[in-house]
Amino acid sequence: MRRRQNFMSTIKIVHVVEALGGGVYTYFKNLTHVLCEHPELEVTVIYSANRTEIDPQRVATDFHPKTQLIELSMQREIRLKDDIKAFKQLRKLFKEHKPDVLHLHSSKAGILGRFAYRLSWLPKTKLFYTPHGFSFLRKDISALKRFAFWSIEFLSQKFSGGTFIACGDTECLYAKKLGPAVLVRNSIDLNTVKPNLEEKNKHIKRIGTLGRITYARNPKLFNALALNHPELEFIWIGDGELKHLLTAPNITITGWFTQYASGIEALKQLDVYVQTSLWEGLPIAVLEASARKIPVLATHIIGNKDIIAPGKTGYLFKTTEAFEEVLEKLKPLEVRQKMGINAANRTTRLFNSRVNFEKLIAIYRS
Repeated sequence: MRRRQNFMSTIKIVHVVEALGGGVYTYFKNLTHVLCEHPELEVTVIYSANRTEIDPQRVATDFHPKTQLIELSMQREIRLKDDIKAFKQLRKLFKEHKPDVLHLHSSKAGILGRFAYRLSWLPKTKLFYTPHGFSFLRKDISALKRFAFWSIEFLSQKFSGGTFIACGDTECLYAKKLGPAVLVRNSIDLNTVKPNLEEKNKHIKRIGTLGRITYARNPKLFNALALNHPELEFIWIGDGELKHLLTAPNITITGWFTQYASGIEALKQLDVYVQTSLWEGLPIAVLEASARKIPVLATHIIGNKDIIAPGKTGYLFKTTEAFEEVLEKLKPLEVRQKMGINAANRTTRLFNSRVNFEKLIAIYRS
């Protein structure tokens, strides 16, 4: 009896995230709904609403109602005054909540949170950190700055300890070079995937992507691909600060949808999904496309290559010339249909949020 009572005792879990946009938002929405189904788990999410696409009212609606939400201003880039303020606020919150589990997400929250944890004296708190794409892999900064980010990650890990929870296979390999690491793959709620009864186009007509229009998503490459194929419609589902780079006349930018289902409906209209990213953690949008039997063409980078089984669920490419070659292979309808089925099966097997987040809960309890 004593063991059962101890097992069901409340576990206080605090998540901290700065980059709550894009795929990380979907990750957290799904995560809270799995965690909060367990009555013994008390879940708090500390997040920043500074990014333009974050609406606190929508967060409160989308996340599980049992989730305690705390808004705290954090900046993506290094801003010493703002970072010190956020560090002090995090330290205060950690001392107040005294969590059993502290899970930090993305680089900024990972750095500030680990130092705040170390200086809060929380000897009973288990510390975890998920990078969702290491900052030292970014391509929009100099080699010197990438080395600085790697050094910060290395020193933060040495200073605070804790365990990396990598969101993808390749991220896990990088994490193991810095400290203890386990793999819990990014995943999606497969209960939201409904059968698409619409007949597929015999010929490829629409190619598209889903996400924020940022440097990481490489809108220049997306634009170049569209210019090379004026006969096709290219659709960017989303919005962002670099939309001015999408100048090809055959590109449509949908803007952000207020409802998740509306964005998914736009996704389902695609014949081919393309991911032009320069770097990733493990992209949720590719999983959403794969789960809906849409073959994927993606750049050969970390994250993308952890999802795509080349020649079975889609193809990876490194150049525009290589894109042309793999697009040609996808032209027969029967090829796209077969790859779509393979992609959906692979997503069900490896990227089911209910299965993967139950694994995360087991790690919290261990």
